[in-house]
Amino acid sequence: MDYRFQIARRYLASRREVSLISIITGISMTGVTLGVAALIVVLSVMNGFYDFVRDLLVSLDPHVRVVSAEGQGVANADSLLRLAHETEHVTAAAPYVEGKALLLSRDGSQTNQVIRVRGVDPSMMETAAPTMAMGAFDLRRNPEGTPGIVLNRRLSQRAGVLPGRGGQSADAVGLLSAPAIERTLTNIFSSPPIRRFEVRGLFQVQGASEQKSVFISLSEAQRLFRTEGRVTGIDLRLDNLERAGAVKAALQRRLDGDRYTVQTWYDLQKSLYDVMRLEKWGASAILGLIVIVAAFNIIGSLTMVVIEKRGDIGALQAMGVSKTNVRRIFLYEGALIGAVGTGLGLVLGLGLAFLQKYYELVPMAQAQSFLIDAYPVAVRPLDIVLIAIVSFGLCVLAALYPASRAASIEPARAVHMDA
Repeated sequence: MDYRFQIARRYLASRREVSLISIITGISMTGVTLGVAALIVVLSVMNGFYDFVRDLLVSLDPHVRVVSAEGQGVANADSLLRLAHETEHVTAAAPYVEGKALLLSRDGSQTNQVIRVRGVDPSMMETAAPTMAMGAFDLRRNPEGTPGIVLNRRLSQRAGVLPGRGGQSADAVGLLSAPAIERTLTNIFSSPPIRRFEVRGLFQVQGASEQKSVFISLSEAQRLFRTEGRVTGIDLRLDNLERAGAVKAALQRRLDGDRYTVQTWYDLQKSLYDVMRLEKWGASAILGLIVIVAAFNIIGSLTMVVIEKRGDIGALQAMGVSKTNVRRIFLYEGALIGAVGTGLGLVLGLGLAFLQKYYELVPMAQAQSFLIDAYPVAVRPLDIVLIAIVSFGLCVLAALYPASRAASIEPARAVHMDA
């Protein structure tokens, strides 16, 4: 074992007396441990919330979306679908039509409620269909010719409509689109062309942005919004969510950028995801102050060690130990404090994170209002590595000043002052 490391360990582990120096060193090491543990726990919880929100939104949002850059809709949907299926990692692709309309229920409630209408091809929705709370995802026309509609569960509760069950007939709703309203305003003698739909099912999504959304068939949406064979865009599902960036780049190379825009799941909710990432790194910076304060304590404790051991330092230099090696002795002390503190912090932080992940020790306050009962946890290996490197590096940097001061001690003067 290197003699410099042995000397550094001896200075830290000396038990001749419990001095102020050893107390400060212990406080510094404890500060590093608590700072590292706090960073791991908080970042893991924030990662858990990020993953939860992302999965909630992606349950209806596509992994990748192709739309018209001019906002006029896509006319050649078939060629885009073939191109999508030829792209690596794409497992499903489906056209859609989207727009806003007024929902008209039977009893007249919620008449002026604006909802988001999404027209899809049911045969292409196997991998992207929402989770059903009641009924079925059935958008076909019934024998009487009435097309089906699937509503958000909360929207159906407010509108007072339900799908058919137990021999009871399904409720019906009407949709009045913006083109239909415009046509009515230009022809005051005609009645509003309201299209009627039969409620076939209710889907379950808790996101606030999806509480006013409904599904109808693609052909009905084209008639409702008068898109004349065009679609709003193409939605793609991938075998791996993290491949969205690569698929986007591959499609951009093969598509005309002036005609088409390619968006990933992150682009569709970019402002929300950016805020969540900013909160994560803001919390990291604040909690990192704990480690920084511990590093300042390391400066103080090692400086006091230098003062206390100046006679030993002078004797070492008199015996031929170079200034560089004296400096390394105290750098080893800082590294030893950092290694022990960071190691204990990793064990404590990861232990708490995995206990929460698998045993849900800390429940969510007012859990009945959320979809989860306990704080979610997601441990990112990259976060752990960065925390360990930064914490250990701060401890080593904190030892630079005491090490330089120890190396500047003159042997003769040190021995004289210690006599």
